[in-house]
Amino acid sequence: MIPPISRRPRRLLAGTVALGAALTFAAPALASTQPVAPSATAPARATAPVTARTTAAWAAGTRAYLVITAPGDTSAVRSAVTANGGTVFSSFDAIGVIVAHSASGTFAATMRGVGGVQQVGATRTADVPADAYNPALPANPAQSTTPSGEPVRWDMSQIKADQAWAVSTGSSSVKVGVLDTGVDDQHQDLSANFDAADSVSCAYGKPDTRAGAWRDVDSHGTHVAGTIAAARNGKGVVGVAPGVKIASVRLAEPGSTLFYAENTVCGLMWAGDHGFKVTNNSYYTDPWQFNCPDNADQAAIIEGVRRAQAYAEGKGSLQVAAAGNSNYDLANKTTDTESPNDSTPTTRRITNACLDIPTELPGVVTVSAMGSGNVKASYSNFGNGVIDVAAPGGDGSNGVYSTLPGGKYGTKSGTSMASPHVVGVAALLASTTSGITPAQLRDKLAVQANDVACPSDSRCTGTTAKNAFFGEGQVDALKAVGGTVPPGAYFENTADVAIGDNTTVESPLTVSGVTGNAPAALKVGVNIVHTYIGDLKVDLVAPDGTVYTLHNHTGGSADDIHQTYTVDASARVANGTWKLRVNDNAGGDTGRIDSWNLTF
Repeated sequence: MIPPISRRPRRLLAGTVALGAALTFAAPALASTQPVAPSATAPARATAPVTARTTAAWAAGTRAYLVITAPGDTSAVRSAVTANGGTVFSSFDAIGVIVAHSASGTFAATMRGVGGVQQVGATRTADVPADAYNPALPANPAQSTTPSGEPVRWDMSQIKADQAWAVSTGSSSVKVGVLDTGVDDQHQDLSANFDAADSVSCAYGKPDTRAGAWRDVDSHGTHVAGTIAAARNGKGVVGVAPGVKIASVRLAEPGSTLFYAENTVCGLMWAGDHGFKVTNNSYYTDPWQFNCPDNADQAAIIEGVRRAQAYAEGKGSLQVAAAGNSNYDLANKTTDTESPNDSTPTTRRITNACLDIPTELPGVVTVSAMGSGNVKASYSNFGNGVIDVAAPGGDGSNGVYSTLPGGKYGTKSGTSMASPHVVGVAALLASTTSGITPAQLRDKLAVQANDVACPSDSRCTGTTAKNAFFGEGQVDALKAVGGTVPPGAYFENTADVAIGDNTTVESPLTVSGVTGNAPAALKVGVNIVHTYIGDLKVDLVAPDGTVYTLHNHTGGSADDIHQTYTVDASARVANGTWKLRVNDNAGGDTGRIDSWNLTF
């Protein structure tokens, strides 16, 4: 069983495998990048945060707080912060949220007694890093190049994104925000679609608009960005919506890669003010896996982030978020063993009133993860009435392949990988409907999803139409763009066929209703789960017995075949029983034909 992730971002469950690189990555060398001077004029925004004019140097023991007051003019409360041993780090007047720093152990209690203050909450159980006062720019990694080749991956074929691209790749007028660890904007598969003007760092809770402040301090955000909108350029991978624009909003702090409440508030406010139609949120708000309203600190975190999400939605932005990777029932909460994750976690009793944020906030689309095929990923959180839709997130050896910093590629698994598939579909929906509202987008995501019935698992409650594991079902990119598979032109067999050692197996597919011969460019989609694919020979067998070899003992120790092949079958009659034949001629590795299809 794959262990759950103990802290956010909701990142990979298996090790990242990078193309043309070592299997592990060093921490970003933040200090090695020369600082870039701030722009003379920051991008315009409706609610520019008020920044403190702090002359004091950073001091050990400094903690961060959200001070909540009435939206509008917060000047009186900001003055009270200063008068009571604190400094104003930033302020978001439109929602009445002030980010304050103080080294005083009585700061929160004192401020709760100030007139006009509604709530105060510490956002950390660890000190604010000194880097907050003079942030280093993330590294700008040297870029690798990748040979031509852009095979369709299993996750894209599972949600029919590869078929959707023939109808629409999305509109460049649709901006998608990646709220994450940052994005490598120089990556060959991301640079064409990257919007630097609307990218920012919100680490520590204050917009940093310096060029490059948005870059990745990990690899998580770059991977997410590729799944959403990697370019269709004949290299590497293709995102669900390769025609839309992406902007990076770095929430993660370097070193810890934690996403604190003030960072999340800043990011959501930026999303609203900069016209992001959809945002991806593959994290929870650290340090609490669940924030409980009966705790004064956590209640302030809930309220501050809730206001920021409501503000962004009011400006036209839909938030999509990962459900989490602890195989936990979010509809029946009992314990939290992972919090706080910035000091020493303890086990505490919780109830359903305690929220995983932002994913459980009102208006946010909550996404569970699926493996290859219509199955819940083993690690994915679930919950009847909590999960909205599902999407591929990978499981076991079958991870999601996407972009990594430095022009590289690799696989990760998690609900972090499922959420950007949904974001891509939402971006396609937004591209087809000018002026669509977040509420309308939520409704369309529910309508286009394909129902997935519960397996034989008592934890999956609900109906086929909506249940605890898959919500409204798995998203469908082809439906999102208004496309349909032409009747009689697309055929698929999703029944599993076991592949044993030193055996030959076949999976049949009956084609009917097609006039004349097969096309000269017959598409053969193959999804085989098998370790060491160098053992395998894979053939397409036409109804008259003609054999077309698709894969012949190549790939060595690589796992799995998820690829669409093109064969010239124009001399063969289309109708009849076609077969996918797989021969395993070695011992030690087994697998299965997961599914395969023909497109005429």
